[in-house]
Amino acid sequence: MNIGVCVKMTANADARIKINGDATGVDMAGIKVVVSDYDEYAVEEAIRTKEKHGGEVVSFTVGDKSNDKLIRSGALALGVDRSIIISDDDAKAAGALGVAKVLTAALQKNLEGCDILFTGKASIDDGSAQVGAMMAELLGWAQVTKVLSLEIDGTTFKATRQMDAGVRQVVTGTLPVVITCEDGLNTPRYAKLPNIMKAKRKPLAQISVADLGLDAAGVAPKASTLRYELPPTRPAGRIIDGDAATAAKELVRLLRDEAKVI
Repeated sequence: MNIGVCVKMTANADARIKINGDATGVDMAGIKVVVSDYDEYAVEEAIRTKEKHGGEVVSFTVGDKSNDKLIRSGALALGVDRSIIISDDDAKAAGALGVAKVLTAALQKNLEGCDILFTGKASIDDGSAQVGAMMAELLGWAQVTKVLSLEIDGTTFKATRQMDAGVRQVVTGTLPVVITCEDGLNTPRYAKLPNIMKAKRKPLAQISVADLGLDAAGVAPKASTLRYELPPTRPAGRIIDGDAATAAKELVRLLRDEAKVI
């Protein structure tokens, strides 16, 4: 079975985020970069699928050239067989649809006959939850999002997905399919020292958008972020004195005249 998995590098979820000097993005100085939380579940599920059904796992990343060390420790050392990083400026500047196009082209060029593709349900930075669904559309495959459990039997699958208010939905279908992974699908493993050493010798290719037959215009974002701002500081709370009737009257006045919510 040929298995693909998309891996994104993001700031650690516990990092204190600061806006850079010209307010065009996040100041990454001193921030630890890690595999995006939900993508860890995708990597683990891809490896478990290989262990159960055989085959090869290939990871795909849009990111910096320096991400190679993180890919080796966060994917190859865990059981991924080889990795592809699309690391030029055109790929890094792409919007969600552009990233989906880049990853889809990389998948089609570097993993012929792919049976299943895993991604996280969303990245923990942008959080758009769009790339996996867009890749399914570009590939013409079925997709199941926010998956909590997955069973594969030959060319068919059965997936349970998380919905709102605790409701769960069971979906069946045939491969190929794009699966986006929810928290709780599995427990990601830790890399063992021997596997970390072996990962240094596993194939890792750095390619460009042009290598995939795409260009900057084809992957350019459809919308641009003009400025980042921190949310305004919350004002201090206020205690309203007086009896219940007086306090209620004053509360209504404040909601109407100051907060302007009624």
